[in-house]
Parts: sequence; structure tokens; C-alpha cells
Amino acid sequence: MVCRKAVEISGIVQGVGFRPFIYRLATENNLTGFITNTAAGVSIEVEGVADAVASFLSRLPKEVPPLAHITSLVVADRPSVADTEFRILPSRVGEERTVLISPDVALCHDCLAELFNPRDRRFRYPFINCTNCGPRYTIVRDIPYDRAKTSMAAFPMCPDCQREYDDPRDRRFHAQPNACWNCGPHVELWDRVGRRIDAGDPIPKTVELLAAGQIVAVKGLGGFHLAVDAMNEPAVALLRERKRRVEKPFAIMAPTLARLDELCQLDEVSRGLLQSPAHPILLLKKKQPERLAPFVAPFNRDLGVFLPYTPLHHLLFADERLSAVVMTSGNISEEPIAIDNAEAVERLHELADYFLVHNREILLRADDSVMRVAGGRGRQVRRSRGYVPAPIFLKEEVLPVLAVGGELKNTICITRGREAFLSQHIGDLENLESYKFFTSTVAGFKRILQVEPKILAYDLHPDYFCTRWALEQTGMERVGVQHHHAHIASCMAENHLEGRVIGFALDGTGYGTDGHVWGGEVLVCDHGEFERVAHLDYVPMPGGSAAILEPRRMAISYLFRHFGRDLWKLEIPFVRALDRRRTENLLKLIESGVNSPLTSSAGRLFDAVSALIGIRENVNYEAQAAIELEAAIDESGQDTGYPFAIREAGDEWIIDSHPLFEALVQDMRESVATGIISHKFHMGFVDVMGRAADLVRGRTGLDRICLSGGSFQNCFLSQHLQQRLEQQGFQVFTHAEVPCGDGGISLGQALVAAHRLAI
Repeated sequence: MVCRKAVEISGIVQGVGFRPFIYRLATENNLTGFITNTAAGVSIEVEGVADAVASFLSRLPKEVPPLAHITSLVVADRPSVADTEFRILPSRVGEERTVLISPDVALCHDCLAELFNPRDRRFRYPFINCTNCGPRYTIVRDIPYDRAKTSMAAFPMCPDCQREYDDPRDRRFHAQPNACWNCGPHVELWDRVGRRIDAGDPIPKTVELLAAGQIVAVKGLGGFHLAVDAMNEPAVALLRERKRRVEKPFAIMAPTLARLDELCQLDEVSRGLLQSPAHPILLLKKKQPERLAPFVAPFNRDLGVFLPYTPLHHLLFADERLSAVVMTSGNISEEPIAIDNAEAVERLHELADYFLVHNREILLRADDSVMRVAGGRGRQVRRSRGYVPAPIFLKEEVLPVLAVGGELKNTICITRGREAFLSQHIGDLENLESYKFFTSTVAGFKRILQVEPKILAYDLHPDYFCTRWALEQTGMERVGVQHHHAHIASCMAENHLEGRVIGFALDGTGYGTDGHVWGGEVLVCDHGEFERVAHLDYVPMPGGSAAILEPRRMAISYLFRHFGRDLWKLEIPFVRALDRRRTENLLKLIESGVNSPLTSSAGRLFDAVSALIGIRENVNYEAQAAIELEAAIDESGQDTGYPFAIREAGDEWIIDSHPLFEALVQDMRESVATGIISHKFHMGFVDVMGRAADLVRGRTGLDRICLSGGSFQNCFLSQHLQQRLEQQGFQVFTHAEVPCGDGGISLGQALVAAHRLAI
């Protein structure tokens, strides 16, 4: 019996080899019909013997191409039309445009083999790609995703490329960036003022320059990198000086997993992430002794490492003169990554000696994604290239919302039905260039998603750029969302949780509803509302934001809170080294309350301990003191931690650090090793949070806990706290797809706003 079925599929099904896959599957089953791209995904009709149609429908979701992701598959009966063949029809336009665009992905094994095959017509072509790899999101102007709507429209295909593009049996069928030496983009080497250097093949010349210690700005998929030989100490030091990046670690790219295995500790999970289509930067523990220039990642136990993901990267490593290369964002610190050739020369000419550029336009900038492994899972630290714009899939449909995130590590989020789209990493909104990137991302996301949200969610902090922008907008209903509620709602959304949960929101800074700086919070909340039930005790931040850059100020504040002016009698190195006059001026600020906002921040507590025990009194990048405090942990001693107290204050519990500092100061008097003190501090913090969880469960009956906030990038804290809570019988939920830090709060803002207005 002959039958005909219509199949409507939504998801990431364009630009990933989906149509040739369907063509091959249909012809293998002797089916006729068609497939076409639509603005919502793909539309298929197949006709043939009933068993063959059933086989087609059964195999389809199981055998999809590696980059495809089906979110909806609907089958319906159709009357027979007696087609004679299976055809791939032109894309439909003019319908509701809800297609998902694939992220940019790393070079596939087939293209890599062709790249280094002297008999292949694309031998050493720096822009080789196919339907399984290459640029996607960063070259898109509009949807549907067809060549005319990408930056490849500027490169008409030669007859050979066109034949591949038109052949449904070819790996490059409708690969929109398809090109070759005869018709595609090309690479040039420029000097620091933008003059072309006639060097024959510019890639070997670039390798020669890097091997000689020069700094080269290299144009990639989502923007420029600043590259330097990671083995060359003077060159790395010079890059630090020029980039004004004093100690923050650089990421390094190495040619193979074997080379990375020489530098850092790999396991099965990390190997899988490094070789995944996204090819993120992965934070891994260094091997000792270090084999790179010491300025690559000073005072840090981890290295940020990644593998080549573009043909150009592979070509740079091909002659083996380079064994590891620093690949850091092509920007001056805190500015967005450069994407345009002329812009790069203008902004980076004082940083780079040379520029390796190409003429394929980058339309949407995207930094490298950063991940780490904790609890046996890959976890996002910075979600960007390779992952954006793939959506986070929600448990149920929500209203269309635009959420604009926070001031630091900014991302935006737009919801559409059961999909939440987080933007690429935008960064800290501290200057005009970042603000322009923010506004252009809002406009670009709305355009490619074809969503005009009627709800606008924003952080409560009145001085954030994104908040001020939100409050200036018209035509949308605005919803302010408390920072830490957004953190927990983000974790709930990722884990498909409904109803009330206990939330541990631990980070450095968030505007509280009482006007103080929160960051050590225990909440009871659902998607719509929250109640603060416990928090770290308030202490002043002398000098306000200056205390973030100078952790010693927080150490002084905690000592003064718990010992008063008797702090001067403490026989510990930190106090002995204090400048009496400067410290007295800080104490006057604290006593008067002038420029000394109160904070309950876990980040500031970790800073204080780091400074007090001599690890880091001043920082050169965010969270440096806490990162180095974690790195100092010595687990060889006992597992008991320092004591904290918990006291009731009305309807809340206060987590009191007085016993902690009493015990810690005593250990310092007795010259206990820094690593042991760090371990005891972390274990004590885990213990008190476990006790707080029990108190909240006793009052509320809740046993689900969400962990969110930047402090959970501390792997020791996150893993030990999760283990402790699970031993106490709690269900513990954490982040993996979305950063636990501020890069994930836009998702939480969107869910809170949608639920409030849906009621």
C-alpha cells in the first residue's frame, strides 16, 4: 500500500547538511516527494510503500547530521500525488521566521584531511568548509539562512563550487560559506599601519614572525586574536604590557591533544569538550613543572587551553615551529573584540606588530567560549562562539521577553515560545564601545529571531548602563528583577524546575532590595517571587568599589567589625604590615559610614580572607583574590573547617563570621600554613551553608536547592557544597548550559518577568 506523509521539522536544521541527509534517506527507501527550507525549519513530504515510509520516519530522528538539533517533528497524512522523484525545492519565504541558526563550528575531519591533501583543489585553502563545519552565526545578516543573506554573498561561486553546492549527494550541498582558491575570501599580511606586505603565502611568513617574538593580530571566526609564541617569555611580557593586562591569565592554543597533555591534566570529559564542534577554551589544571612562559598564567593553577578550530589556525601550526600560541581577545582590556580590518588596525596598532587579515566580513562578533569541568560535567564560564545562538529549551512556553542582563559579563536574552536565546558574551558595560556592542546585539537578536518583545526585564541597580537603557525604552512593559533572584531563576530554568526552591546565590555584587550590596544570600523563591531567608552578616566596604580592587580593605573591615580597635593588638603579619595612618583613615570611613556601603557578599568575604593570610591584598582582575585563595588549598590535612555562627534576626538568619575570624587569627598566630588555612576556610563555609539549608528546610519543608552566582566558579566550593547537601538529603541543581555567574542572569530575568506578567 502506498501512502504519503508530510513532516514539519523545527530546530537547527538549516546550514547543517539536513536537506542532503533527507535526500539520501528518502532515496535509500525508494521514496518520492520533496524537502524545502522554511522560515520555521524544513518541510518534507514523502510518498512510497507504507513500510518504506515508516522506515524513513523511524530513522530520521536517529540519524540526523551531527550539527542538527530537532526541537519539533510533526507528521500528517497527505493524499498521494504520484511524484516521480525526490526533490530539494527552493527555500520558502514570507512566513513566520522561527528557524534556528547553527552556531559557528570547528573544522571537521573531512575538511581537515582535504586541507593537507596536495591532490585536493582546496589544498592549504584557509577557508575550507562544508555543511558539517565552518562559520554560521557570525556571517548572518538575516534569515532564512541562505548565502545571499550572509557575508559570503560578496563571493560568487566558481563553476566547481557551484556544482558541489547544487548536488544533494555532495558534502557541500547548500553549504553557504562554500568557496575555494578561485572564488572565495583570501588572506593578507599587513604591517601595523595597514599596509599589505608582499610575502607570497602570508601564513608561513606569519609563523616566522611569531617564532621571532612578534605580536600578530589574527582575524578568526568571531573577531581578532592577539597571538604570540607562548614559549617566548619576553614576547608574552610585552603583550601584557601593551594590552594593559597585568596578571589575568592568557588562553593558549596548541596544535594537538598530545601537546595539551604535556601542559595540563586531561580526562575523558575534558578531551571530549576540547574536540567538540564548539572547540571552547577549557580551564584545566597545569602540570608541573610549567612548560610555558611564566607570564602566560601567573599565580594561577589553571591554564585556559583550546585546539585550532579554523583552517587558518591549522595552517599556522602546520610547519611545527610553534608548539603553543597565546590567543587572547583582540582588544584593549574591557573593550569589545575587534572584528573589522580597518577597525582592528585603528584600535590595535599599538598592541600588534602585524595583522593577518582576510576579506570575509564578520557581521556578528563572538568571543571564544570558556568552560571548565566540575563534578564530571562541562560547565559554561563564558557562553559565546560555538554555542550561540543555540537556545536553552524551557519546560513550557513563556511570553516573549527581552532581558538585558547586568553590568558585568553582560549578555541579553530573548524568549520565544519554549526557547530562550542568550546572546554571545558582550562583556562589562564600562565604556562607549561596549555599550554600542550591547545595543547592536539587542537589535541584531530581535532581527534574526523575528521577535518584538512586549516585556523588558532589567536589573534593579539604578546606575547600570543596561538598566538606564531599559528605563528609556517605550512600547514595552518593564519589569525590574532583583539580581540574586535572577541567578536562582536562571538555574531553575536550565533545570526545568517549577514551584518553590531554596536558592544559594553567592557572588561579588548585586543590588539588594534594602539598598545594600548583596552577595551571600539564601532565598526561597519560585519564578515569580522571592523571599530572603538568610544571608552573610553585613560589613562595610570602605571606599566603596575601591574595596573590590583592594581586598586588604575588606580584611581591615572584617577585623574592625570583630575586634574593634583591638585589631592593632593582633600579633599577625597582616596587622604588623599595615600603614597606621592610612588604616586609621579607612577606619574613620567605616565608623562614619561615608562611602562605605554595607555588603553581605560572599565574594568580599573570600577577598578578605585572601588578603588577611597574605595571598592577595590588591587585584588586577575580577575575583583574582578568591581564585588564588582556592588555588592555595592544601587538602592534606584534616577536613574540619573554621566555625561560623548562625543567629536569628526577625524572620531571617544571619550567618555570622565572628567565630571564623577568631579561629583564623589564632591559626595565623601559630603560623599555620596558608594552604591549610585556605582549606579550613572553604570547609567551614561549606559547613555553615549546609547548616543554613537545614534550618530553611525545617521552616519551609523544601528539599530542592539551586546553586548560582559567580562564587560557584570555585570548583572546590561547588563540588564540596553539592556533596554536603546531597548527603543531607537535598536535591541539588547547578548550572552547565548557562554560566553560573552574571553571564547567565539575563535568562533568569526573562523567566521572572514572563511569570510575573502571566499571572
